[in-house]
Amino acid sequence: MKLAEKMSRIGTESAFEVLARARALEKQGKHVIHLEIGEPDFPTPAHVVEAGKRALDEGWTKYGPTQGFPELREAIAAYISRTRGIAVGAENVCVVPGGKPIMYFLMTALLEPGDEVIYPDPSFPIYESLIHFLGATPVGVPVVESRGFSFDLDTLRSRLSDKTKLVILNSPANPTGGVIPRDDIAQMADMLRTRDVIVLSDEIYSRIWYENEPTSITSFDGMLDKTVLLDGFSKTYSMTGWRLGYGVMPTWLAQAVVQLMVNSNSCTASFSQRAGIAALEGPQDCVTAMVAEFRKRRDAIVAGLNSIPGFRCAVPAGAFYAFPNVTGTKMGSKELADLLLNEAGVACLDGKAFGQHGDGHLRFSYANSLPNILEAIDRIKKMADRWA
Repeated sequence: MKLAEKMSRIGTESAFEVLARARALEKQGKHVIHLEIGEPDFPTPAHVVEAGKRALDEGWTKYGPTQGFPELREAIAAYISRTRGIAVGAENVCVVPGGKPIMYFLMTALLEPGDEVIYPDPSFPIYESLIHFLGATPVGVPVVESRGFSFDLDTLRSRLSDKTKLVILNSPANPTGGVIPRDDIAQMADMLRTRDVIVLSDEIYSRIWYENEPTSITSFDGMLDKTVLLDGFSKTYSMTGWRLGYGVMPTWLAQAVVQLMVNSNSCTASFSQRAGIAALEGPQDCVTAMVAEFRKRRDAIVAGLNSIPGFRCAVPAGAFYAFPNVTGTKMGSKELADLLLNEAGVACLDGKAFGQHGDGHLRFSYANSLPNILEAIDRIKKMADRWA
């Protein structure tokens, strides 16, 4: 027996590969500072944990509705309507175990071989992986540092075609930390409004921003009916292990997602959904405090990276990633990432793992303590004689 041919086209997420290598080094006695994994290092808020415990005690351990419990979907719809300035209902919400299922189900439901998908380059590697896997054609559009890591709008316009079926937006973005300016979003809406195309707006970092609040393309006239908004609880509430995400979409797409859910996961864990209600409807000071701490870490890591010979780092506007340009080191970004892990004990990611236009960059997650971040900067500086 052989694997199906399409398995040769599926990619991976390098953060988990580097994490495994870092863990192996730790088993050998090496101390590693983890700046590779995109996971908040804060505990899940206490009131959310208590809601999860209470749900277990109350017997929320059985199957639930495939689309998600109505109470949670209503809470999500109210939250999205309030924060994006749009009107959606529980019928538009699909609750799934994490954010990735929304990507997978949407692309599976929409894409035929030969269809084109426009996506940011560099970006979350699962976008391109799924496009290839499903036999569609990935059309990367470079994101430009001078535009806040937004698309060059002329390039985006030139790459739209009659074959374009899906356009992916991610703001705030992984790996760059970029937030697409509101004016850019408005121009994108003008480009896409009359086209036979769906937008996947990945807004998983929607609450983690520093100066300018991100704008959702759903808030522009005519875009709500052709957009799938992806969000969830992993980043905002530090609930990565609870596996709880959702999509907000037109009802005809929601019906397709429910069909795919029932054929794959049946439903999302019931006790996690009860915790999700507590997260949305409970106190939000935990989110405010987390973002304030991320801001301090952002400022420290950017200043530190810019003090290293050969590094040039823009200030990220959101998420918790720094994406320095390291071409000044005259080393390949993969070679440099390996050197920092194996010899300095600093785990980070090669920017090319996020797309060809990420080459020459490294991604550092500052979801680690300030002392660890400063220690990592010090370790990298001590390696600089290798390239300075």
